[in-house]
Amino acid sequence: MTALDGLRIADFSRILAGPMATMLLGDLGAEVIKIERPGGGDDTRSWGPPYAADGGATYFLGVNRNKRSVVLDLATQTGRWRAQDLAVESGIVVENFRPGVMDRLGLGYDELVDRRPDLIYCSISAFGSGEGAHLPGYDLIVQAVGGLMSITGSPDQEPQKVGVAVVDVITGLFAALGIVAAVRHRERTGEGQHIEVDLLSCALAALTNQAAGYTAGGVVPQRMGNQHPSIAPYETLPTGDGDLAVAVGNDKQFHDLCVVLEALELVGDPRFGSNTARVENRGVLRKELVTRLSRRDAGEWAKLLNDAGVPAGPVNDIAGAFDYAHALGLQPTVDVGGISLTRNPLRMARTPVRYVLPPPRLEGD
Repeated sequence: MTALDGLRIADFSRILAGPMATMLLGDLGAEVIKIERPGGGDDTRSWGPPYAADGGATYFLGVNRNKRSVVLDLATQTGRWRAQDLAVESGIVVENFRPGVMDRLGLGYDELVDRRPDLIYCSISAFGSGEGAHLPGYDLIVQAVGGLMSITGSPDQEPQKVGVAVVDVITGLFAALGIVAAVRHRERTGEGQHIEVDLLSCALAALTNQAAGYTAGGVVPQRMGNQHPSIAPYETLPTGDGDLAVAVGNDKQFHDLCVVLEALELVGDPRFGSNTARVENRGVLRKELVTRLSRRDAGEWAKLLNDAGVPAGPVNDIAGAFDYAHALGLQPTVDVGGISLTRNPLRMARTPVRYVLPPPRLEGD
C-alpha cells in the first residue's frame, strides 16, 4: 500500500517544475499519465549531453519515473477531445503552459470543472496569471529577476546562478504540496479547486531569511561568496589540501572548534566572544582560522571537527557527494528498470515510496 493509492493525474507539464511535482506524487503511489506532443515529446528528451547508456537524455530521466506516456496532438480536435476525457477521468490535472493556452485548447479549469466538479487543477507558470501572464520564463530568468543571482557568488564577480534549476525544483515541491492539500480538502468536502503556483513567488518564498531581512528589516542583501550574513564562521575555508565547509551556529560550537584547532586564545579574544562580534570581525577571524587549518587536509579536519560536534565537511563534487551518502548508509540511488536514479529522500514506515516504472519511452518509439 502506498500513500496516494487511487489517485490519477493527467500530467500536461514538461521541462522540470511540473514533472518534478508529478514524479514525487507518482513515487507516493499516484498513477501519472504524461501527455506529450507527437514527434518529440517533453522538451527535455532532447536536452543533452549527458545521455544514459540507452541514449536517453539524463535530464528527462531524472524527473519522469513512475509515469506512463501518452502522445496526443493538441493541435487537432481529436487530440483535444481525448485530452479532455483523460483529464476528466483522472480528476487531477497538472499543466505548465503559459496562462491562457490551456483555455484556448478547451482544456482550461473552467471548462473541465463543468464536467467534473471535484476536479483538482494545478497550473504552474513563470510569473502568474495576472500582469505577468504574457511573459516567457525559464528557471535562469527567474533566478535573475527574483533576486537569487544577486546574492549568489563572490562580491567582486558577476552574479551567479545556482548550479541546478533550483527554482523549478522548489516550485515542483510547492505544487506537489498544494495538490496533496487539495486532495485532503476534496476527501473531506467533495470539492475540487484550482491551484496556481508561479516560479517567481516560489523563488521569493525560498529566499527565507534573506527575504525577511528586506521585508521586515529594510536590508537589501548582497553577494558574500560562501559567507553567511548573520553567522560566523559559516563558510568554506582552505586547508592544507582541499576546501572545508565549517558551520558554527553558537558559542559552544565556536569553543569546540577552537579546541580542535588548538586555538583557545581565540575564545577569550573579545573580537570573537559572541556571534555578533565574530560577524563584525569575520575578516580577521578567517585569517586566524585559515592559518591553523593549513596543518591538515580537509578530510582530516572534517573528522576531527565532527567528532567534537562541530558541523564541517569537505567540498565534494557530485561523485564524492554520492560516495559520501553511500558511506553513511543513506542508499542515495535506486535501480528503476535498469536505470540508476536518485532515491526519493522520503522514508515512510507504513506507506513506503515505490519505484515501479522507469522513465517512459515516447509512445510509439
